[in-house]
Amino acid sequence: MPDVISAPDAETTGGGGGGSSPHVEKLRKMLFRRMLVGVNDGRYFLGLFHCVDKQGNILLQDAVEYRTSARRRSSPSSSPAEQRGLGLILIPAACRSSCHVDCAVEESMSLLSLDW
Repeated sequence: MPDVISAPDAETTGGGGGGSSPHVEKLRKMLFRRMLVGVNDGRYFLGLFHCVDKQGNILLQDAVEYRTSARRRSSPSSSPAEQRGLGLILIPAACRSSCHVDCAVEESMSLLSLDW
């Protein structure tokens, strides 16, 4: 699977980054950080960013799903969201509505130019 950006291996950590694009380097810096991904149906997934492929599909590990039911939205006294542990999940690019990475302010400013 040469098209998938994943954990650094012997080829990529030896200082020979070769012809890696700036976008690939920015994605490598985000590996194994907490990422919150929103999808079109209103659910959110929080997990560790594991990889992304050429199509923009995101793989999260140790993911937890958060969703709010219509019944809970109308009652302010109930807990805000249901959650369940999922483990390793793939989120298709077509379903993704938002994506946030947990990092320092300075670092997040440098990542703002990353386009999918």
